[in-house]
Amino acid sequence: MRIGIDARFYGPVGKGLGRYTQKLIENLEKMDNTNRYFIFLRRENFDDYQPKNKNFHKILADYRWYTFAEQIKFPWVLIRYRLDLVHFPHFNVPILYFRKFIVTIHDLILINFPTVRSTTLSPLLYWMKFLVYKIVIRFAIYRSDKIIAVSKFTKSDILKNYPRVPDKKITVTYEACDDYCLFNPRQEKEILSRYGIIKPYLLYVGNAYPHKNPERLVLAFEKLKAGYPDLKLVFVGAKDYFYLRLENLVQERKTKNIIFSGFVPDYDLDAVFRGSVCYVRPSLYEGFELPPLEAMTRGIPVICSDHPCAREILGDSSLYFKREDANDLTRVMKDILKNQELRETLIARGYAQVKKYSWKEMAKQTLNLYERGEIQ
Repeated sequence: MRIGIDARFYGPVGKGLGRYTQKLIENLEKMDNTNRYFIFLRRENFDDYQPKNKNFHKILADYRWYTFAEQIKFPWVLIRYRLDLVHFPHFNVPILYFRKFIVTIHDLILINFPTVRSTTLSPLLYWMKFLVYKIVIRFAIYRSDKIIAVSKFTKSDILKNYPRVPDKKITVTYEACDDYCLFNPRQEKEILSRYGIIKPYLLYVGNAYPHKNPERLVLAFEKLKAGYPDLKLVFVGAKDYFYLRLENLVQERKTKNIIFSGFVPDYDLDAVFRGSVCYVRPSLYEGFELPPLEAMTRGIPVICSDHPCAREILGDSSLYFKREDANDLTRVMKDILKNQELRETLIARGYAQVKKYSWKEMAKQTLNLYERGEIQ
């Protein structure tokens, strides 16, 4: 087979989608010496991928995500390579591509949280863009030959929002997290100092989009810090419009002991994880819970909002709180701080939980889907 993979999200440039795409390709290279693969990349990540298998070929497709060029020009590039199958690892499938393809749906956040607060655009432009997104997602879901969902929750969400999709068309393949740690205890103090982080601290890693619920975390921390005057709350994430808005909220409320460290690369992030008291995940909605698993890999207890996907992916390895209740979040943070036995229990459960997920198994299941149209 001639298989194309839209890898324009490949690597750090694509964040979570980039890691999923990268791990899929890396593991396929190790296990498939039969099919030929054509890996489509943008100029900014073209050099990041160096094929290690002679059957893998990289192709420049420098079309930015969610653009007219992606929709109009990219399909012709795909057609040129006479592909038997294309795997799009995100919903942004060109609607002019009518040949066989598989799409991975990570979540339906855009459908479930259509809010102007999620964009820097004017309301009119936002709703126009939202309408286009809905059309593209609908096309990807109904026109695809198969759909990969990264959790049972995401599968059920697809079936709920698109009832004409047959259940058997959707296959669940879980993501995973890297099981290595770059942490060097001798460098911890230097690394934390580099990002202005002072112990002790609670940790949040991720973006500050509204559905991530960061404002509620700030409110809960305000209620907590009266009893823990030295405790800090650290937000790790690239500074953008949403983080600037969160920083403005903190300044307006005059909340003390909140640190915005900005972006922290993977080789420093392990030390930031390991130095924290716990990792806090206040999201209202997720399609998969990768950051909490990454925290568990590094031996950090996790507090997470109580939503169906979290329960599915994290099981009993996390301490849960009501996702729209700041007081309940304050309560569970207190439990973590004052109960060492609880912390140790969650750490042990976390180590056990992460072993249930494997990038290798994800790639193996995906390859089965390519070749047989089913997961075995």
